[in-house]
Amino acid sequence: MIALFGDIHSNIQALEACLEDAQARGVRHHVFLGDFVGYGGDPSKVLARIRTLVEAGAVAVKGNHDDMACDFDREMNETAASAAKWTRNQLSQAEQLFLDDLPMEVCEEDRLYVHADASAPSKWRYVTDCASAQTSLDGTPCRIVVCGHVHQPAIYGQAADGAMTRFVPHDEAHIPLLSSRRWHVVLPSVGQPRDGNPLAGYGLYDPATRQLQFRRLPYDIDGAAASIRAAGLPARLADRLFVGR
Repeated sequence: MIALFGDIHSNIQALEACLEDAQARGVRHHVFLGDFVGYGGDPSKVLARIRTLVEAGAVAVKGNHDDMACDFDREMNETAASAAKWTRNQLSQAEQLFLDDLPMEVCEEDRLYVHADASAPSKWRYVTDCASAQTSLDGTPCRIVVCGHVHQPAIYGQAADGAMTRFVPHDEAHIPLLSSRRWHVVLPSVGQPRDGNPLAGYGLYDPATRQLQFRRLPYDIDGAAASIRAAGLPARLADRLFVGR
């Protein structure tokens, strides 16, 4: 069983809730799809946890906020810029080096792990509809692409004739990623959901049965929000956690 995590955004409370749930379900392999830092108040705690798991064999790829923490010369809105500047000042040289050295993508069996679009990972394109999912799939021979970046979960399926479909599973249903199709999976966000559901989210995938499930979990939102406020970050970053926007 593989656990798939995206967009943690310095939210240690949400990350620990998801890791605990994954352990209870017999997860043997962890995959982290980037944006470990940014927005939240506990970047070093999150990175300490991730680095320990990577040393034990977990996969991790770089997200755009991880990139910004190493190279601040990026275009971003005022809120993101404020959080990125604060985050950069919190990180040690070793933490920045860890983020800077992360790969943009990792291929594992028939799966490609990437933070954003697989056709041009460093451009940080969003996969939000069938057309953008098609473009992303065209960028790799892998049968399955798993990404984050959007903060709104979705699954795109491509039939043998190239036709694309999009759907969002409800009630944590198990979705078979049939071998007759190609798939583009957009994970829910661990630490900053934006689909109207404030619960932390991650994915579970069983390569043996090809079953995928999105898990949504309660966590200590009050604690995560308090860390943001204590850091002096924009209040909006704390408030949005409670509504998942």
